[in-house]
Amino acid sequence: MLFCAVMKKTGKISKKKPAAAIPKMSSKKGAAKKASARGKEKKPNTDPVRVAGILAGLDAMYPDAVCELTHENPFQLLIATILSAQCTDVRVNQVTASLFKKYRTAKDFAAASSAELEQEIRPTGFFRNKTKSVIGASKSLVENFGSVVPRTMEEILTLPGVARKTGNVVLGVGYGIAVGVVVDTHVIRLSNRLDLTHHAEPKKIEQDLMQILPKEKWIQFSHQLIWHGRRVCVARKPRCGDCRIEPLCYAKDKTSWSSPESAPRR
Repeated sequence: MLFCAVMKKTGKISKKKPAAAIPKMSSKKGAAKKASARGKEKKPNTDPVRVAGILAGLDAMYPDAVCELTHENPFQLLIATILSAQCTDVRVNQVTASLFKKYRTAKDFAAASSAELEQEIRPTGFFRNKTKSVIGASKSLVENFGSVVPRTMEEILTLPGVARKTGNVVLGVGYGIAVGVVVDTHVIRLSNRLDLTHHAEPKKIEQDLMQILPKEKWIQFSHQLIWHGRRVCVARKPRCGDCRIEPLCYAKDKTSWSSPESAPRR
């Protein structure tokens, strides 16, 4: 009854004011805060003396490090590198041992049966996409470059299935032309582990390495780091006891373990 009387007298129902909402940070302020946080992050240790020490250590351990894909010319190297995506060099070499006997030139691969080639390269994985890339790249070479692998990154990147990593391998190993640094899974892992970069993207890692490495080391460095990642600084249990650059490394998972399978000290 009291409620009805109040309604008749005022004609209104008293409502409690809601609590003031907490203002949201604007997108601009949020972006600025994130940028500020990134700026405070510890930068990679690219001190020239330290980098020189790492290079000297790699030279001592792997003076003869080379690309381990078996090939006789830049074209075979191109095909082998395309096949090496998500596959070991050992497996690729097993496949190309017979493949390069059957298909000897770009024209041979360009005219290949997709169905047959798929089965021949099947052990390398992702064989359907790789078949398209191999045949497509070969046709492009025949039609646009006189069946010769080009000597510039701009031209080689026009080939189907060819990205910058493949271009760096072919130009660096096949022609001795240093236009960049090969960045594969080992280089990504070890360059971060050695605190030479904090990036995960291959393009950004390559740019970081190109800035701190002498140009004459661009080709050899990637081979040495790949060898080191396969022989000593393995992902699951690094053999730090066999590493010449261990004093310059402060990775959190360092061990004192060594193995007869590790690269010998020189």
